[in-house]
Amino acid sequence: MGKTFAYIRVSTREQKEDRQLDSLTGLKVDEVIIEKASGKNFTGREKYQQMKAKLRAGDLVIVKSIDRFGRNYTQICKEWESIINMGVDIQVLDMPILNTRDNQNGLTGKLITDIILKLLGYVAERERDNIKTRQAEGIASAKSRGVKFGRPTSEIPKDFMRAYELYKQGLIKVKDVMSMCNIAKSTFFKYAQSIKC
Repeated sequence: MGKTFAYIRVSTREQKEDRQLDSLTGLKVDEVIIEKASGKNFTGREKYQQMKAKLRAGDLVIVKSIDRFGRNYTQICKEWESIINMGVDIQVLDMPILNTRDNQNGLTGKLITDIILKLLGYVAERERDNIKTRQAEGIASAKSRGVKFGRPTSEIPKDFMRAYELYKQGLIKVKDVMSMCNIAKSTFFKYAQSIKC
């Protein structure tokens, strides 16, 4: 038997890892790796990569749930295969069937684990596509009702309008408008462009 590593991941610094740590109670763990990083991919996770470099045949990697391992299920399947090929086992606490150490009864155990993992991947990818579709439909619906997106356009101050009229008549220069309205040159051109539109 090799070493047991527990991998804990939270997406943001504000999120707490307590729930994942609590799930390890009663388990014999040699090293706990805590990472605050997105689950989008594996390459950007420094602590995960450091853990993977330490793994040896006979070791075990524990995660509380499959989404703590990652969010992109295509990548999860590849990463899962990569770790298994090293002779390292994986245990997902929230889903006992995803435990390669317990499911070592030959091809049947491996087949069951692979099917469950692929099924989870399919469901997760479909859900992600559905979320994107619902978002796109919601945005289109809101736009059709006249809802504006993006930063609100700021109203042009009345004193600028008066000064800009003088500027257009050639009575004052840009720097005079800037001084009168207490604005930067970039703001002058932004307001001027808005008036022309």
